[in-house]
Amino acid sequence: MSNGNNLEPIRPDEAKEMYLSQRESEVSKSTIQAHHYRLKHFVHWCEEVEEIENLNELSGRDLQRFKMWRRDDGDLNNVTLVTQLSTLRVFIDWCENIDAVQEGLHDKILLPSLSKTEDRRDAMLDSEAAEKLIEYLRQFEFGTRTHALVEVLWLTGMRIGAVHSIDVADYDPENQTVELRHRPETGTRLKNKEDGERVVSLNAEVCDVLDAYLQYHRIEAVDDYDRKPLLTSSAGRPAKSSLRDSIYRISRPCIYTGDCPHGRQKDSCEAMETNKASKCPSSVSPHAIRRGSITHHLSEDVPETVVGDRMNVSLDILEKHYDRRSEEEKAEQRRDYLRDL
Repeated sequence: MSNGNNLEPIRPDEAKEMYLSQRESEVSKSTIQAHHYRLKHFVHWCEEVEEIENLNELSGRDLQRFKMWRRDDGDLNNVTLVTQLSTLRVFIDWCENIDAVQEGLHDKILLPSLSKTEDRRDAMLDSEAAEKLIEYLRQFEFGTRTHALVEVLWLTGMRIGAVHSIDVADYDPENQTVELRHRPETGTRLKNKEDGERVVSLNAEVCDVLDAYLQYHRIEAVDDYDRKPLLTSSAGRPAKSSLRDSIYRISRPCIYTGDCPHGRQKDSCEAMETNKASKCPSSVSPHAIRRGSITHHLSEDVPETVVGDRMNVSLDILEKHYDRRSEEEKAEQRRDYLRDL
């Protein structure tokens, strides 16, 4: 394609470095690393495969060719390909804002469709989405039950059943901890029973949220066993399905970003109907937050044994089912770690 009147020449690698540098003040180190890993394939394709030295030349047809090349060259499944192309869309959108590519080019990156089982099995709330969601909650829904639930799930990576089991007395704001106990005789269970019992550390930010929830938003109630649940509903201790529905509702991107990555309109989207938030392709379950939290901790160089103990998961299960870092990302982390020794 020919250069647009307002485009300014820039090399793909230069644009990538500018983008990462600009994002450093907005997102976590692990998000920057993830975007680096995903975008370096695009830069390689531009410079080595297609010999595109100026992003002004990039077209929608080029992006389709990259999509096919990345899928085949990387032997990627649809879930991984969607993740990588989503990052590319964000990058190309940013490039539009600095007059590096034609306006609207990011909309020409078409994401593969995912089946419900394919999407839900590998679904994960990544660090960047979690940061945006929490930022929204802190600004617009501070101290609500949903806010408290999301913050605890993301920080601790605990299962929804564990959060459901917490009583007010289990929360220690002074020491910034919460105790998890297996109490089947009074209606709450932990997945690993007594082996799942533990004291989990919190931080000041999450304690502020819990304190605000307890003071201003918690409905004063007891459950069927006269226990005082931390998270309540008008009927007492909410069902786990109710907490799960809250996560599906708040994790729809149109709610916390204002945009729909699937090009839908709110007034005609079935996921906006009552009890249908899970129909949104981008909404996630509490387990997807757990998977994202574990991956985030590992990406931040928290040792696997510490993550396993904190999240109550064995190392083999952690690696097999929860760690969503690519082998390349793990290798880069090992290299960075060894470089610092």
